[in-house]
Amino acid sequence: MKREHSYTCINCPLSCSLELVEEDGEVVEVRGNDCKTGAKYAVQEFTDPRRVVTTTVTVRGGALPLLPVRSTATIPKERVKDAVAQLAGIVVDAPVSNGQLITSDILGTGVDVISSRDLPRKADGED
Repeated sequence: MKREHSYTCINCPLSCSLELVEEDGEVVEVRGNDCKTGAKYAVQEFTDPRRVVTTTVTVRGGALPLLPVRSTATIPKERVKDAVAQLAGIVVDAPVSNGQLITSDILGTGVDVISSRDLPRKADGED
């Protein structure tokens, strides 16, 4: 039996409305894409949805209390909440450089998490 699945492509600002047709778990057709990337996105979303993780971790002694971090690649969508929960327990010491490794191989996915900005130490006398 054929079934249709709707997706909105997130690969470029066009945000194409995609229709993926599958039969018995196999992709039969993708419609609505203005480029090949959109078709690949729909197939990926149907077969193995993945996401980049973005969140914050606590900073000790930093000019700001939180540091934005991101994964260096996508991880399976169903693992995102677990990854964020693991990152919530991480505390890093300032200073931190943009792109600095925060944790490697999050949840055994082979994906690292890095800082998304420079964060200096708190200046002397600041609370």
